[in-house]
Amino acid sequence: MSIAENIARVRAELAEAAREAGRRPEEIILVGASKMNGAAACREAIAAGIDALGENRVQEMVKKLAENAYDGAPLHFIGHLQRNKVKQVVGRVSLIQSVGSLELLDEIEKAAARQNFLQDVLLEVNIGGEEAKSGFAPAAVFAAAESALSRDHVRVRGLMTIPPADADRQANMRYFQEVHTLYVDINENLFHNELKYLSMGMSGDYADAVRAGATMVRVGTAIFGARDYNL
Repeated sequence: MSIAENIARVRAELAEAAREAGRRPEEIILVGASKMNGAAACREAIAAGIDALGENRVQEMVKKLAENAYDGAPLHFIGHLQRNKVKQVVGRVSLIQSVGSLELLDEIEKAAARQNFLQDVLLEVNIGGEEAKSGFAPAAVFAAAESALSRDHVRVRGLMTIPPADADRQANMRYFQEVHTLYVDINENLFHNELKYLSMGMSGDYADAVRAGATMVRVGTAIFGARDYNL
């Protein structure tokens, strides 16, 4: 199937999941995770109406920016962001989805201040408590959001999470529901219900994520096909 056909299929499944949850399909933002896909694939996804594109790797993102790969759609950074690469990302993407530490938040604030730019971010929640994964512990998310409010050049727009890769479907749903609860809590008590994005769900579980309250999903292989990790 073509990228356009895959996007149509994913949107249909998202719409069905949204309706099952009593929500409107247009509430769901579809981000194409374009890692290891070239500029031509990005352009094809944009032509097919993808809502945004998301990159995981700074070097690949910079290369494709030079090729005008993202013209016509918002660009998100969705991967692990090292502090020494923050200056290459801030001001070049509309949303950084993977802010998982106060130290990274500080670096983004500094880089955005130098540009006099307001950088939108999501706080990443390490919902499974995995030692090898970045992100705030669930118990630390509220305090992290409070801390972000004191910064002039960073604006929190919501939360993002990736459940453990070995979680079964029941566990996955529980993780999604727990992060949704955190999102509602900080939205009501800190942000006066102005948060917009709860980014949960990837190619294998995006429909369940929407059933659990996600407003944004990050879909790669289900849109672009299997990645070639030998590249």
